Amino acid sequence: MSTIIFPLLKFGTVSVAVAIGLYVTFLALLTRPLLQANVVYLHKIQMTWFRDLNVPESFGFLRNQVTPFSIRSSDGGALYAWHILPIELYRQHESTLIKEPSGFVPNVDSRTAFKLLRDDPEARLVIHMHGAAGTVGSHYRVPNYRALSAGDPRNMHVLTFDYRGFGLSRGAPSEKGLIRDAISVVEWAMNTAGIPPSRIMIFGQSVGTAVSLAVSEHFALQSPPLVFAGAVLVAPFSDVASLVATYRIAGTIPLLSPFARFPKLFRYLSTYIRDSWLSKDRIARYIQANEDNKVQYRMTLVHAEDDWDIPYHHTEVLFWHAVKAMTRQDISYNDFAHKKSQSVTDLEAAGSVIEWKTQNGIVREEILKTGLHDVVMGNPVVTMAVMRILAASKSSVD
Repeated sequence: MSTIIFPLLKFGTVSVAVAIGLYVTFLALLTRPLLQANVVYLHKIQMTWFRDLNVPESFGFLRNQVTPFSIRSSDGGALYAWHILPIELYRQHESTLIKEPSGFVPNVDSRTAFKLLRDDPEARLVIHMHGAAGTVGSHYRVPNYRALSAGDPRNMHVLTFDYRGFGLSRGAPSEKGLIRDAISVVEWAMNTAGIPPSRIMIFGQSVGTAVSLAVSEHFALQSPPLVFAGAVLVAPFSDVASLVATYRIAGTIPLLSPFARFPKLFRYLSTYIRDSWLSKDRIARYIQANEDNKVQYRMTLVHAEDDWDIPYHHTEVLFWHAVKAMTRQDISYNDFAHKKSQSVTDLEAAGSVIEWKTQNGIVREEILKTGLHDVVMGNPVVTMAVMRILAASKSSVD
């Protein structure tokens, strides 16, 4: 019997040692900025291999419903983008649209779709900021575009783009770089397409929520402040250090979660994080700026309980920081959770929802029972979030 057990034990010990060694090596390599960027942003995983982004029809769109073009980032890089027409507007102008050449458009301002956006005073624009990995055409993002415009199929345009290093946009991703890219896209929407902030909504998912908050804060701190009609953030996270404490690559390979039980060691390892994405601080500064300036703002946070990429606890933390900024009260998380439990609306199988309001703004938290990390983007909850913001922005103008 021992002749069988001892070799098995030896094999098991060696296997564990090898696994630990590989994991330690992996962590050491993660201190290298290049590898860390690849792990955080996963921009090399395109998920649209062997498909041409310049042929949006192959992703299920109608001929020339999508205009592929590029927007110049402030540091000179070209950002690949799609302008997606709402379906009813497309129907009204179908005969003109289908006569135009399809494919990538060097001069977007010459196209009918662009003119329909620029020249319509009722046009609304959702600027879409996607998450890690993939491109503008990744399969779970296409239903998201439809969900965003479904609530107003005549007026709700969608503008989505690939950050530097993603898809056909050249460069290497970084926190500063992605923020710069997103600001450039927003400025294109305002200055070239002529859409005022009051008719622009920001949508972000996963990493895109961190970009969205950074961009919203950037413009809210301008003089005079620029505040958009609203923002919808799906599957956000509070900051990268908190995220890696629980995050597993592809749901299996842990980053720093094994060290989360050792606070001092974890804090030391966290010092090697290059891009911190402090969303919890940015949402607080964004709200404080709006409250100080007495301008209207609206934000919806959406998260699914079965999201195994980013636990929904992150949305609860962001909501807590948002409310602290709204009320200017330094309430503890546990005390706030108790206070929140008295106001939350239980929607049973649909999850729960709570809104916090001031004279200036509304922040809404929706925790869904199901939706995973990506599937939720195409669900009606996203359409409803956009419709609420649209209705509120129209009533404030009226």
